Amino acid sequence: MARVHATALVDAAAELADDVSVGAYAVIGAGVTVGQGTRIGAHCTIHGPTHIGAGNVIHDHAALGCAPQDMKYRGEPTQLLVGDRNTIFQFCTFSRGTVQDGGITRVGSDNWIMAYVHIAHDVQLGNRTVLANNATLAGHVHVGDWAIVGGLSGIHQFCKVGAHVMLGFQSHVSQDVPPFMTAAGNPLGVAGINAEGLRRRGFSRERIALVKQMHRLLYRDGLTLEKAREAIAALAGTVEGGDADIAMLQDFLAAAARGIVR
Repeated sequence: MARVHATALVDAAAELADDVSVGAYAVIGAGVTVGQGTRIGAHCTIHGPTHIGAGNVIHDHAALGCAPQDMKYRGEPTQLLVGDRNTIFQFCTFSRGTVQDGGITRVGSDNWIMAYVHIAHDVQLGNRTVLANNATLAGHVHVGDWAIVGGLSGIHQFCKVGAHVMLGFQSHVSQDVPPFMTAAGNPLGVAGINAEGLRRRGFSRERIALVKQMHRLLYRDGLTLEKAREAIAALAGTVEGGDADIAMLQDFLAAAARGIVR
């Protein structure tokens, strides 16, 4: 049986795996499912429809599956989906999706989400990200795997942050940030590539050099975006394992509807 504190309120229509623990005064509503080994702290509130996977740690006072903060929302049964092994700290707020998008706010797995982070409706958060204190992701934001978002940063609605990006403290993101880059400031500027992060993730020296070359073509050589993309495409086949990195950057640039930070 799940270990539920005597003061917690768990709706009969919620489904908790048999080793879930629920702290004092937590409230878990109908339509919530919680997977094996997840721990829910005191005073947490979880609204459905929400699915939370296995092995998550949700600290005190988090509010998950909240109604979207969207004036068009009319009570449609949209969802929040949370993967496995996430750590979610105090006072985080995650909203469900809206029917104007896919209806799903999605948080991947193995993320480290620090206190007071807000994840708005229809956000798509990847895996192994770090969101520092008070980071705010507006509606429809996409954040790729391994990205780091600095404390007190704000990401404008519909913006995309690529995989392996590192955003500094108080970053003001109003356009898309391509994969592998480091950026900070208001207005936001790209400073270089996230070389240390790539090293920690096992990128070879040759692949990191390739990423540096792509950065130079995109940001330092005075090329138009179209010419930079052509030059980046011409790098294919030059580095073992590098074609996937080229494809990731090219796909991101092709889909950057808001334009990229440049």
